[in-house]
Amino acid sequence: MGDIEAPNSSQPGQSVLKSVLPSKEFATSRKGMLLIAEVALSFISFVCFAASAAAAFVTVPLLAFLATVFFLFAYSTKFNERFKGFCFPLMDFVRCVTASIIFFIISIMAVSKYPDGSSKAAGIFGFIATVVFALDFYFIFNELAGFLKQGGESNEEPSAQRDDFSDSDSD
Repeated sequence: MGDIEAPNSSQPGQSVLKSVLPSKEFATSRKGMLLIAEVALSFISFVCFAASAAAAFVTVPLLAFLATVFFLFAYSTKFNERFKGFCFPLMDFVRCVTASIIFFIISIMAVSKYPDGSSKAAGIFGFIATVVFALDFYFIFNELAGFLKQGGESNEEPSAQRDDFSDSDSD
């Protein structure tokens, strides 16, 4: 009896793990790889800043890590498709732009101002994270520009229609 029940006890653990981790299709997509790289670099930068003399900068990688984990979860579970009221690509674009600018600033400060090795490592990982976040917002911008361009073309058709009463001179 114990042998029959043993395999069933490991099944719930595996199903929970599979529900939390992104699918293979998403993880191998360009967006998935960028988000996974952003999560990893933000976490490594967080750990390096926490261990360095530049511990005042630990908030930025932590917030970037948490926001990126949220977007990784949202995109991998298609959570973003359920809520049409939020413009997830625009929120993702703002997240990437702010993270890339702030990571660049704190990385320059960590490398130039603090002499310890962990601050230098945090700065280097911050520069790499800056490049990854910038690459992500470049791709998001191209997708948003294409979306807005398509939306602009479909909006021009109703405005091309003329109203019979718009040219009247009556008061």
